[in-house]
Amino acid sequence: MAFDFKKEEKAFYQPSQKPEIISIPLMQYLAVRGKGDPNQEDGEYQRSVENLYAVAYTLKMSKNGDHHMDGYFDYVVPPLEGLWYQEGIRGMDYSRKDLLHFTSLLRIPTFVQQQDVLWALAEVKRKKGLDCSSVEFLCLDEGLCVQVLHIGPFDTEPGTVAAMHAYLASQHYALDFSECRLHHEIYLSDPRKVAPESQKTVIRHPIAKR
Repeated sequence: MAFDFKKEEKAFYQPSQKPEIISIPLMQYLAVRGKGDPNQEDGEYQRSVENLYAVAYTLKMSKNGDHHMDGYFDYVVPPLEGLWYQEGIRGMDYSRKDLLHFTSLLRIPTFVQQQDVLWALAEVKRKKGLDCSSVEFLCLDEGLCVQVLHIGPFDTEPGTVAAMHAYLASQHYALDFSECRLHHEIYLSDPRKVAPESQKTVIRHPIAKR
């Protein structure tokens, strides 16, 4: 049976609707950086997602070809994730999506190395004619965070975030945003198949002890 990160690492992918403090270890990702409204049709964000999945599935299906990775095991491609920020704004201003900068992410197993990602980029170009050169290999060590499961459309996230921040303050923690510690979302639902009011999103913010 294919390894499923969502099932095997529930603490990271199946949090409660009640905020919780958690330490996130170093993880490996495929990443694409960009900016702009994620809802813009054929915008940078939508293209970044297309490129990520093309490379991710090329790596996953390498088992059927001549490219071999030491320690390979079959796995389910994890859910899409995103790091978000707006220049000059601490946290998120949900009314100004045009100011968003993002790093779209798909987690990859530790047996995947930089050279394997380069191979996958070339393979996608050769087979599909798709230029995925914007996709990079990224290691992310988030450390101490507060996270919560948000259920509902993205535009109702502020209420969930406010509750999360109130909780961390009650536990004597403070937000710790920086250039490398950002608003993090994990998308557990496919918006093409799930109604907005039922969509599930993990929201994660970096924190430090006060």
